[in-house]
Amino acid sequence: MTKHYILSLNPTAKHDWDQCILRDPITAKRPEFAKLIAEAVGAEPGTYLVSVNIEVKVLEQAPMPKAEQLPISTEELSLHPQLQELVA
Repeated sequence: MTKHYILSLNPTAKHDWDQCILRDPITAKRPEFAKLIAEAVGAEPGTYLVSVNIEVKVLEQAPMPKAEQLPISTEELSLHPQLQELVA
């Protein structure tokens, strides 16, 4: 059985659980490997000793977008008093 997933690695993510995310490319749900393995053995009641092989092939890589910080001009600051308070 071959399944495809999107792996997102972001070592600078705010939360640990967002640093490494595996998702279904269509539904964006995180895979439940226990259910996938149960489907593979036929989901018959019982206890199974299973061997699971994971083979990873990178099909495409998209780099993480870098956050750009644009300089704010003094004209823009004068238009938005809240920004002036933040900069001060």
